[in-house]
Amino acid sequence: MRLMRLGPIGAERPVAGTADGRLYDLAGLTPDIDPAFLAGGGVAEVQGALAEGRLPELPAEAGSSRVGPPVARPGAVLCVGQNYAAHAAESGAEPPAQPILFHKSPNTVVGPYDTVLIPRGSRQTDWEVELTVVIGRRARYLTPDEDPLAYVAGYAVGNDLSERAFQLQAPGGQWSKGKSCETFNPLGPWLVTADEVPDPQALRIRSWVNGEARQDSSTADMIFGVAEIIRDLSQYLVLEPGDLVNTGTPEGVALSGRFPYLAAGDVIETEITGLGRHRSVCADA
Repeated sequence: MRLMRLGPIGAERPVAGTADGRLYDLAGLTPDIDPAFLAGGGVAEVQGALAEGRLPELPAEAGSSRVGPPVARPGAVLCVGQNYAAHAAESGAEPPAQPILFHKSPNTVVGPYDTVLIPRGSRQTDWEVELTVVIGRRARYLTPDEDPLAYVAGYAVGNDLSERAFQLQAPGGQWSKGKSCETFNPLGPWLVTADEVPDPQALRIRSWVNGEARQDSSTADMIFGVAEIIRDLSQYLVLEPGDLVNTGTPEGVALSGRFPYLAAGDVIETEITGLGRHRSVCADA
């Protein structure tokens, strides 16, 4: 099942979608797809209502509405850095011995086709296609005999945009300074529920800039897989329903020196097989 939010910014409506492209109105079940919806068993409730034919189908033209991020108001956006060996190498770093954690401001999350704003003074805005995990259950101190994937509501395509000078060069700089600029986390178009992604380590992940290929890899190449990331993070913090976990990006970013950084007018496209595709046009902030 696919969960979406359609409509203007701040007035999105919750929608369920099927593989054949049909859309169903969720307004009778929930006001939004948000942490409260996920914590209250909303995914299972929608799946049951859909199977029983209790959801009103939306007209085809509803699909032409703006697509918002599939999760409203996430409490946290947690990110794992340098989680593909080739990307660590192009960044000039050794592969990490354990997951590297940094945070993005939750208000960076925008829709998959929304405009990406190049920050004022930026000369090094970069793209990073990532598999984003949406947490469905509260997770803390997971033990070795617990299945971390049981805490996943679903998956989405994310783009962990970065301003490299802010991240790596500015006095007092920290990763979050270069990661939390407005619009720096396009997400969507869907939250694909976990039951439709039997193996999150078997997904092709790609990006393009102005139609030219940049990244082309597989989530099989992650240093730390989704399950390992969730278990590790749960030892240091509490994962709550609706939290987003960006799981790292493969090689092929501008930081490598092989490609120019982004500028106003550039078009970024990102895609993960089975999860959908983004198309973001860049503009000056």
